[in-house]
Amino acid sequence: MLTINDTNPLLTRRELLRAGALALGGLSLSSLMAARATAAQSNLVTGKSVIFLFQQGGPPQFETFDPKPTAPESMRTMTGITQTTLPGVYFGDTMQQLARLAHKLTVVRSYQTNNAGHNIIPIVSPASLNANIGCLVSRVAGANHPQTAMPTNALLFPQAVCPDVTRGSGRGDMAATGGLGSSYAPFVPGGNGQLLNNLRLNLPPDRFQNRRELAGQLGGLQRIFQNEREYQTHDHHQRQATEVLLSGRVADALDLSREDPRLVAAYDTSRFVASDNWSQVNRGRRGYYTGQAKSLGKLLLMARRLCEAGCGFVTIHADYEGVWDFHADGNNLNVVDGMAAVGRSFDHAVAAFITDLEARGLDDKILLVCSGEMGRTPRINRNAGRDHWARLAPLMMYGGGTAGGRVIGRSNRDGGEPADTPYNTTNLISTILHTAFDVGQVRLQPALGAIARLGEIPPIPSLS
Repeated sequence: MLTINDTNPLLTRRELLRAGALALGGLSLSSLMAARATAAQSNLVTGKSVIFLFQQGGPPQFETFDPKPTAPESMRTMTGITQTTLPGVYFGDTMQQLARLAHKLTVVRSYQTNNAGHNIIPIVSPASLNANIGCLVSRVAGANHPQTAMPTNALLFPQAVCPDVTRGSGRGDMAATGGLGSSYAPFVPGGNGQLLNNLRLNLPPDRFQNRRELAGQLGGLQRIFQNEREYQTHDHHQRQATEVLLSGRVADALDLSREDPRLVAAYDTSRFVASDNWSQVNRGRRGYYTGQAKSLGKLLLMARRLCEAGCGFVTIHADYEGVWDFHADGNNLNVVDGMAAVGRSFDHAVAAFITDLEARGLDDKILLVCSGEMGRTPRINRNAGRDHWARLAPLMMYGGGTAGGRVIGRSNRDGGEPADTPYNTTNLISTILHTAFDVGQVRLQPALGAIARLGEIPPIPSLS
């Protein structure tokens, strides 16, 4: 993330040129110009963005969107049920706010990941590409938006909004680019040691609020560069990339202080931090549940701002090393405590996001996808937890052209298997591609053949 600093200069002109030449979350010099030359002249993209809220660990379908209240007590939801705005449709009662917005949601009750291990990441495409879905978006749309130069693929960890929270490692490479190449890697703001970790401007924090002074500082740097011999020897593409770094557009999108404080407060999930009963397990003692509660709402707000500025795909990973993993063992909470620890902040943050998008008229422009890498077992284990389950998982979508108010598919009586048409991760990826692209036009581009083939897989019937 851009850091405002009032100590010694921390970025020389040579270093800034090198930053412009190497990366801005995928903003290589060649890819910047490819984006402007290709995306601006093509009709491949729809102009819609996708936010993938990844619930690592595997959220339980019973306590979220498919509670099975008539199943045997050893299987049905442990947290009770709540009536939604859809007749006859219930959610788990931790999902109180989302239940009141169910008429705007698409819930898939026959979705399965077909893998019960933490090694599967639904945001990673099949092995032929082995890449974060956002990399597919960047490959088609260009690594940067042609007008704003915003990276089209971003990955948000809690440190992007809460630098003080415990750092989790997650499972799997969330930034994998596979065979697509590093120029399509996600932009990763925050203290994760990647990309912009050393990009700082020598400006006191109080002066950052004065946009005129900031513009003056940046303008001064630009004038210096105009006379810098090394700058002049760079080609047009390299100079343009450096100017992007000086423009402040990316920094503006990451700056939540530019939002109405009342809206920031509406997103804030820190009210759900209640660690008194979370310290009974290792993840609680390490602060992972607290980190999720503190950061999730602001991560969704930041994701919305990135999308408004031209980002095509944002992955949110607020769950650290699988805090939805409710085994009820020494490392993980039981189902009831786990839903209190992560379910309540999830419910509030997603509801705030939906309310915000509706107010801004962005509900057709941004698709939100919420899912984990698996579901949880139908049968409750002896410690009041649920274990890994491959054959059914919760999936919820909102916006981006989805019809809303739909429950797609059914699970069987015990909530462990699809009772009708099953959908899997390839169907979900295809749904995302159909949101972001005109797949028919992508098929006409021979170089995009592998991505086009993903789009030919039947999408989940959720688009209006």
